[in-house]
Amino acid sequence: MTINKMSSFQGQKLVGTLYLVPTPIGNLGDMTSRAVETLQNVDLICAEDTRNTQKLLNHFEIKTSQISFHEHNTKERIPLLLAKLKEGLNLAQVSDAGMPSISDPGHELVEACIEAEIPVVPLPGPNAALTALIASGLTPQPFMFYGFLPRKHKELNEALVKLNQQEVTMIFYEAPHRLKKTLQAMGEVFGMDRKIVLCRELTKRYEEFLRGSLADAVEFAKDDEVRGEFVVIVDGNHAPNHAEEVLDISLEDEVNQKIEQGLKPNAAIKEVAKRRQMKKQDVYNAYHHLTD
Repeated sequence: MTINKMSSFQGQKLVGTLYLVPTPIGNLGDMTSRAVETLQNVDLICAEDTRNTQKLLNHFEIKTSQISFHEHNTKERIPLLLAKLKEGLNLAQVSDAGMPSISDPGHELVEACIEAEIPVVPLPGPNAALTALIASGLTPQPFMFYGFLPRKHKELNEALVKLNQQEVTMIFYEAPHRLKKTLQAMGEVFGMDRKIVLCRELTKRYEEFLRGSLADAVEFAKDDEVRGEFVVIVDGNHAPNHAEEVLDISLEDEVNQKIEQGLKPNAAIKEVAKRRQMKKQDVYNAYHHLTD
């Protein structure tokens, strides 16, 4: 196997270049001069939402034409975009906010360009995950970026059970209308005492950092007026083998500890069952002294 080496530096090429251009996550002042220059000089901009990107282009007086490129037209657009690149046109790809490919469209086009030996040039710039992380107060490295968790309850729970073994700081994205459900599920699996930081409206006028425990975060999310996009930073598990350690205390005491931390009895029983790798019904029976 031979490593495929491709230079990102400009020079005489027979094909065009794909530029990955970050856009502001809220504050237009975060747009770099290189990003503006790149969008001015390319032949075409591939935008997640052309209406949203047009506002950005108007602000910086950029006249370059756009073409839509989003999760629903990826397959049909990629052959067209590759053809343009092979003709020698330079393309820029942008998402609605932040880095292309990070919880946004883009990865498939990058893969296709690499396969076709078309240069891909990334520009540094705004990113919500790292912006939130450095101000969170939690350990900044190592960290794990997850993005959006599954929406369905069963898949969400399964993902969190696996993530509970992570010792590193974890970064998630979440929409306001799903925040309450996600935080409650995290509390049931991670424990309500786990440290967490909710980062809201980053770089915007109402930017906020809400720091506390998962129990605090669940209480905050009960407010029906919760608004804004959230970056959720969760402390890692400092005792990933806890499933074995809890055997040093009785099952009943462990359930009671979870209840004291803010969990409801059934949620506490469910979490203990997961940690001890037992059936929930068996833990329920033992806790309520229903076993023979």
